Amino acid sequence: MRLDKFLKVSRLIKRRTLAKEVADQGRITINGVQAKASTNVAVGDEMAIRFGQKLLTIEVQQLKEAVKKEDAATLYTVKKEEPVQ
Repeated sequence: MRLDKFLKVSRLIKRRTLAKEVADQGRITINGVQAKASTNVAVGDEMAIRFGQKLLTIEVQQLKEAVKKEDAATLYTVKKEEPVQ
């Protein structure tokens, strides 16, 4: 599954176009490598996303084409959440 679609389906980022912009700005890494919006995401990948002054590190648990709002959080687990200086 593409990175931008995973971010939208998991509801980490609300819109796919916004997810693409965040990736194009170099604010997302997968397994320590800077990722583009078209990068493939696999189960077990560790992803770090920088949201403003916060760095969120997650691990991908599942890949699904569509999930209900309540089940979106089951697609990943949060490893750590830390402020960025």
